[in-house]
Parts: sequence; structure tokens; C-alpha cells
Amino acid sequence: MRYRFHPNALEEYREAAIWYASRQQTLALQFIATIENAIQRIVENPTRWRVINEDVRRCLTRVFPLRHPLHN
Repeated sequence: MRYRFHPNALEEYREAAIWYASRQQTLALQFIATIENAIQRIVENPTRWRVINEDVRRCLTRVFPLRHPLHN
């Protein structure tokens, strides 16, 4: 299965990774690994996740110790 990010989601992902990297490089790497792991789980079983709006499903990831300012 192939996947793609909505352009706004990709930009938010990029900004969040940069923000975490500005705090601590290892935290940024953990963030990226967590997102990539979630993507892999979604690709392996896309219907596992709860439908939130017609053809949109939500896969939550763990919370990081530092929160990105967009999500406070």
C-alpha cells in the first residue's frame, strides 16, 4: 500500500520535527521514529483505526515529554 501526506499535514510534521530538534536532537529522532512506526502500522492494517469522518481514520501516537507549541 502506498500513502501520502496532505500538504498541510506534511508541513506540520516537518515543523514539529524541527521544533523537537531545536530542543534536543534525540527527541526529534524519537518523534520521527514514532511517526514512521505509526505509518507502518497503518499501511499494514489500514482498517484497524477508528473512522472519524467518512473515509478519514485516526491513529494516535504516544505523547512526547515536550509538547509542540501548535498543540498547547
